[in-house]
Amino acid sequence: MAVFVLDSSGTPLMPCSEKRARLLLKRGRARVHRVLPFVIRLVDRRNEASAFQPLRVKLDPGSRITGIALVRECAAGSVVVLNLFELIHRGRQISMALTARRAFRRRRRGANLRYRAPRFENRRRREGWLAPSLRHRIDTVMTWVKRLCRWAPVMAMSSELVRFDMQALANPEIGGVEYQQGTLAGYEAREYLLEKWGRQCIYCDAQDRRLHLEHLIARARGGSNRVGNLGLACGNCNQDKGPRELREYVQDPIRLAKILATASRPMPDAAAVNATRWALVAALKGTGLPLETGSGGRTKWNRTRLGLMKTHALDAACVGQLQSIADWRRPTLVIRATGRGSYQRTRLTRHGFPRGYLMQSKLVRGFQTGDCVRAEVPSGKKVGCHVGRVAVRANGNFNIQTPVGVVQGISHRHCRLVQRADGYGYHFQPSDSIYKGEAGAGRALHDALSLPSLKAEVSRTTG
Repeated sequence: MAVFVLDSSGTPLMPCSEKRARLLLKRGRARVHRVLPFVIRLVDRRNEASAFQPLRVKLDPGSRITGIALVRECAAGSVVVLNLFELIHRGRQISMALTARRAFRRRRRGANLRYRAPRFENRRRREGWLAPSLRHRIDTVMTWVKRLCRWAPVMAMSSELVRFDMQALANPEIGGVEYQQGTLAGYEAREYLLEKWGRQCIYCDAQDRRLHLEHLIARARGGSNRVGNLGLACGNCNQDKGPRELREYVQDPIRLAKILATASRPMPDAAAVNATRWALVAALKGTGLPLETGSGGRTKWNRTRLGLMKTHALDAACVGQLQSIADWRRPTLVIRATGRGSYQRTRLTRHGFPRGYLMQSKLVRGFQTGDCVRAEVPSGKKVGCHVGRVAVRANGNFNIQTPVGVVQGISHRHCRLVQRADGYGYHFQPSDSIYKGEAGAGRALHDALSLPSLKAEVSRTTG
């Protein structure tokens, strides 16, 4: 990944390579400004007459994951990928928290507790109001757009303007020239089914073959083209099933239950994208940078034509007008929105009774939940180096969430702070795990923090 560079006054400069950043740190010409994403600050240079190349931030908005790509524009519509990000939203957790809060409020009003009359007449929703779980998606995307603009001299932005026709998805045979004569409805149905079924055959889980639309109830038996009756199947399974009943063809009861449950699943993701797309465009225009919007069809066409893998970050790199792309085989920084804690200090059982209480103080031995730490355990069952997000405990034995799992019971004496909690969790998805099918996501972060020069600089900067 490219390293973000700031001058001595905090003004963004052109990103540099990892090798150049390592040399600047080793020679004392730069300091570590931030570890994740990695940002350095020069100590001997001010941005007086620097020449900038055109940088562009590209976005592929999604209901659960938003792809972000920072690219450098070249001549004739070519781009060079500098950084790739995948931002994982927490809209579902917010929705569940609001549902639980509503249940607590109703219980207080219905039980023999302090009574407060419900208020309805004095509540007004401002124009453009969105549900908190939807507003969160826009706020997190804008937070990272502003951060990238603060760390790099971004000159333009591109965003995919997705539109799902909910009525055509639910009933392709609705009638009318706006549905039957266009190509959008067919594209939407196929893209939605690919996301719904995980881009694999529902019968044999094949992923490396061409997938066909599969009618769960065959057309010969009265099946319709509704999206709830459609699945994905490879050519062999599609021919083998033929007009047979689904329960007759699928003998495995677990697989059958999974297919039926997925087929009847509603379309909340498409609704979330529809509800937030114009609000996100308005927020991006508010930055004052030129904004280019592109359709999902062009994004997929660019990715297929250039032979790129299907990831959210690479989809973002293919948004808009694009002729060629270079240096796209880069590790992706996965950013998970985790929040900054909870005001609720009581944990309840599934029946609503208290089962435990959280600490009043969030700080334990100089650490708090969400901090990125590096723990070097010299001996014992957990010997080794562990880098990840820490969950503090009052007794001083912490849990560390690493990309390969949770390591429990690490003493605070072995932990060294890397970066304070900012409401997000980070781990790298190496290019090998995407393009070669290998495991071990997050090793790039571990290797980067293992460099002697970087370890010394992080220790001196963070104390």
